[in-house]
Amino acid sequence: MVIPKEENPLAPMESGRTEQEYQAIFQDIGNKIYAARNLDDILFSLNVEIAGLFDAERTFIYTIDGKTRELLTRNRHGRRVEIARLPIGKNYLPGVVVLEQKLVNIEDVADEKLLKKAGAVLDAEPSSHRQLENEGKQVLAAPIVYRALVLGAIEIVNRVNGDSFSQRDEKRIRDLAKILGIALFNQYQKAFEQSSKFGYLIKNNLINRKDLKKAITAARSRGESDADLLVTSFKIPKKEVGESLSRFYGVPFIEYNANMAIPGELLAGLKIPFMRNNFWVPLRREADTNKVIIAIDDPHDLQRIDVIQTLFKGMKIDFQVALRSDINEIINLFTRSEQELAGIDEIISQLSDEAEEIEEAEAAVGEEDSAVVQLVNKIIIDADTRGASDIHFEPYPGKLNTEVRFRVDGECYVYQTIPYHYRNAVVSRIKIMSDLDIAERRIPQDGKIKFKKYGGRNIELRVATVPTQGGLEDVVLRILAAGDPIPLDKIGFSKPNYENFIKAISTPYGIIFVCGPTGSGKTTTLHSALGYINKPERKIWTAEDPVEITQRGLRQVQVKPKIGFDFATAMRSFLRADPDVIMVGEMRDKETTQIGIEASLTGHLVLSTLHTNSAPESITRLLDMGMDPFNFADAILCIMAQRLVRTLCPDCKKDYHPEQKEYDELVRIYGAEDFEKNVNIAYSDDLTLYKADGCDQCNNTGYRGRMAIHELLMGTDEIKRLIQTGARVEELRQTAMKEGMSTLKQDGIEKIFQGRTDLIQIRKVTIG
Repeated sequence: MVIPKEENPLAPMESGRTEQEYQAIFQDIGNKIYAARNLDDILFSLNVEIAGLFDAERTFIYTIDGKTRELLTRNRHGRRVEIARLPIGKNYLPGVVVLEQKLVNIEDVADEKLLKKAGAVLDAEPSSHRQLENEGKQVLAAPIVYRALVLGAIEIVNRVNGDSFSQRDEKRIRDLAKILGIALFNQYQKAFEQSSKFGYLIKNNLINRKDLKKAITAARSRGESDADLLVTSFKIPKKEVGESLSRFYGVPFIEYNANMAIPGELLAGLKIPFMRNNFWVPLRREADTNKVIIAIDDPHDLQRIDVIQTLFKGMKIDFQVALRSDINEIINLFTRSEQELAGIDEIISQLSDEAEEIEEAEAAVGEEDSAVVQLVNKIIIDADTRGASDIHFEPYPGKLNTEVRFRVDGECYVYQTIPYHYRNAVVSRIKIMSDLDIAERRIPQDGKIKFKKYGGRNIELRVATVPTQGGLEDVVLRILAAGDPIPLDKIGFSKPNYENFIKAISTPYGIIFVCGPTGSGKTTTLHSALGYINKPERKIWTAEDPVEITQRGLRQVQVKPKIGFDFATAMRSFLRADPDVIMVGEMRDKETTQIGIEASLTGHLVLSTLHTNSAPESITRLLDMGMDPFNFADAILCIMAQRLVRTLCPDCKKDYHPEQKEYDELVRIYGAEDFEKNVNIAYSDDLTLYKADGCDQCNNTGYRGRMAIHELLMGTDEIKRLIQTGARVEELRQTAMKEGMSTLKQDGIEKIFQGRTDLIQIRKVTIG
């Protein structure tokens, strides 16, 4: 079959280019049109390239001026910009093209018959047409249309070789006009968004112009915020309204969330009714840049901006836009009530006056003051409400303010800043609550607080004070976990690890270790294991420091090393108390470990924790402590390393298709051979992973809650043999992996493919 020249992709065109070469150039121009930042990028930058595409001398791109309803074209000559305007009508070819929405291809604009055939009305001399086309002869023009909306025209003038434009050229200019139509429409939409507060909502079909007008009118008549009304009455998601406001004002959008840090120093002296009536509130101060972040409903209101700048003289102000309802919620969060804020202001005022008189008296002032008591109580209640594990009070020397930080899901963030005037009063109040010596600042002290929460459960806190530079003290409050243990199947085990761990804890005797750094959930896992085997027919003793999780059926003992009642002493007493299962909070020394191994060899199931990094390392650590390798090998059931990783927020996590490079990196980290054997997920077009985004439910972090990743080494016959021969860590690891052990990283990557976390969090808690 003979392919006609016009259809043969390898056939040379008039310019000598093949169709494939032309398509490559066309694609490049199309990409540049779509990538244009603004309309001028299209009008100025691409004229020459488009003309070259058609082997022509000139290109004109006309747009419609919305105000004058004229055609407008701009061309740059050096530094000079030429602007030409034409009426939309039949006097000129571009006007004909736009008016009748048809393509025009004329061999010679001086030919009256051809002009008349094209639809041009010869009110002007033919030469006028020719002059308008820049002394052109051949003209090819097409309307630029997007979804029946005429946006302009494109005109190609004069073939370089003098030939007329072909049918192939007509097809190509139509294709190019389609691309220009999409690009121009997007540019107009972008300009509309920037000129209209809610243009983004209209563009994305979240509301039509009629309903928007109705909302704005209703808001004005009620004296309400139009943005809030769109959320409450028109059910437009707050995030979308916020995105529209952010684009219009050119500043970030901020939503209310209950975990916002309270900027105590910025609120001092500000009147709550004034902030409520003017719809603004300070959010935080960035110490390194002396910048104050303010939430306001209208960042373009110059009058309010002047007032704010007067109140925060000498500081740089950055604004963020917020809904009025959210601003009121933030003010409520920061103050709880005006009466409470008045109490805080009173403390600041009183202690400021006293500090001016006798600065050294700071430590003794106000620890029993009702407002100081209220402040400390409020911090503890807020920490518990937000799910914090620790509260950090961090005073700084001189006149620097004290920071209060919460640790939530393993990450610290600033909750509040306390003016330096009463830092010592707050520390003294905590010492009184935990029965510590308020006069002793030179040495660390440890204590405990039992805090009775009004209307809720009691909160138990472990207190540690640490002397710091400048004669100050840091205080860390650990909120002790309370309640029932987490069911074992909710901890995050993979199926093989779950089955193997159940098998180990169901064995009548032997020893089980859970290892990891402080705060990795070891005690929680042990209590979940005890909850699984806690049956009436079993006697279970536990020695803990402190007892955090309580279970009915367990006989739980809190050790007190200060009086000589340590883990080793507790274990010896347990062995005389008819135990079936013994749980020891931590095996810190040789004596405790030795007793634990001996107990496991005499018919008891022993569970404990170690501060080691991995399961194979735990074996060498225990042998280095002086354990008999043969007894230890006989006793070991399993060793499980554990870490806690932050999980993606289920309310806002975003699905995406990973690039091949990202997939290959995950496979490389896992190990290609093991990945194929254990995971076996191939790269495909429908492969989906998830990433963090951020919402008010997760404090805009993208993460909410934590789960465990595990590395479970079972005490198989081969592992026992290696223990007896004193094998190195790497040999133990390789053998365990051959027998089915997944490393911490491998378990984490499996959870990435399950959509539960991401590589950022896995890398934070694993090495290598």
